[in-house]
Amino acid sequence: MTDKPPQRSKSLSSKPTVNGGSTPSIHRTTSTTSLSALPSKPHINCGRTSALAGKYLALDCEMVGVAPDPTNDSILARVSLVNYHGDLIYDSFVLPTEPVLDYRTHVSGVSPHHLRPGQARPFADVQKDVAALLKGKILVGHALRNDEKVLFLSHPKRDVRDTARHPDFRKHSGGMAPSLKKLARVVLGWDIQGGEHSSIEDAQACMALFQREKEAFEREHVRVWGLPKKVVEKVEEVREQVKKKKKKAKRKK
Repeated sequence: MTDKPPQRSKSLSSKPTVNGGSTPSIHRTTSTTSLSALPSKPHINCGRTSALAGKYLALDCEMVGVAPDPTNDSILARVSLVNYHGDLIYDSFVLPTEPVLDYRTHVSGVSPHHLRPGQARPFADVQKDVAALLKGKILVGHALRNDEKVLFLSHPKRDVRDTARHPDFRKHSGGMAPSLKKLARVVLGWDIQGGEHSSIEDAQACMALFQREKEAFEREHVRVWGLPKKVVEKVEEVREQVKKKKKKAKRKK
């Protein structure tokens, strides 16, 4: 579901780039193996790439501070999506819908030049792009409530796989929500967020964590939500077929 954005900005070109040049092509990994190493960093702010989205998408956002409390009050500054193989699907800086009081550059990696017209895209356009890409997908991420909040979007909870809430990962933090940096280091052996964050890198880490514990994620999902309706219907269909065969067999006797 898409909520009304805080403000609408004037539409710009659908594919601005960081350096104002043409959008570079993104290499797509064709391997179906899981993410065992941190993928190379693709070009940023390229918008929608040509990579196939697939069933699973990992999302991560970077945020900047606004009034009244720029330390805690945030708006969207950048959003990235990667597919199951870690290939970049979408990346964009976002034009601020409110005056930015704290760019949090040391953490967010976002500077004023990233968010100026001609570089960043309007919030409404980005929100629409992300909503379209996520429709019908399994959404993977870390503490996804924060990302959904700044995007003014909500994804069906049944279709969410949150690495911050996964029971097996919480064991690394005494039952509390672990940081993505810690999980990447302990579970994957990846060193991320050493300085400025990258939403692409963080999304790739989330997807790699999900891959590593996919079976456990799905077992927990079934425990909480039960089997999907289609699966239940198929089981019932098979049971009915078995009953009919047994009845026929008894009649023949």
